Amino acid sequence: MRGSVAKKPKAKKRDIEKRYSTSQFVAKLRRFADSLETGEAFTIQIAGERVRVPARAIFNIEHERSGDEEEIEFQIKWSAEE
Repeated sequence: MRGSVAKKPKAKKRDIEKRYSTSQFVAKLRRFADSLETGEAFTIQIAGERVRVPARAIFNIEHERSGDEEEIEFQIKWSAEE
């Protein structure tokens, strides 16, 4: 087709929660913080899949409380389309 633009295939839906030791978590946070400070993309492998977080991502922190449990989530969001 003349003039058409090839679209990137949609990624499969995924919802993974991965537990890390304190030292592993700290190391990932340090690498991520270094990427943020330099304005570079960050790549992390989670449950066997490499995920690239672009420098243009949006960051927020969420706090949830339910009964006797509390949770803090550091959220990083971006559009898959570049």
